[in-house]
Amino acid sequence: MVDEKIAVYISKSLYNQVESNLKEKGGALTSVEDYVEFILREQLTKRSEEKTHTKEDEELIKKRLRRLGYF
Repeated sequence: MVDEKIAVYISKSLYNQVESNLKEKGGALTSVEDYVEFILREQLTKRSEEKTHTKEDEELIKKRLRRLGYF
């Protein structure tokens, strides 16, 4: 199943920069739309994989900071 597409607006100058870069470098990504979608997916994946602090982690950090005199 193909995802439905919606419009996202960026400045013409940014679009032109990306388009120029794609033409110069070549590669698998041949359109600005494909490039933007790739970058967004990559960033979302990276963020979802980042470790978040648990309450226990936060308490340990606070204890260490107290011992160092920051609290």
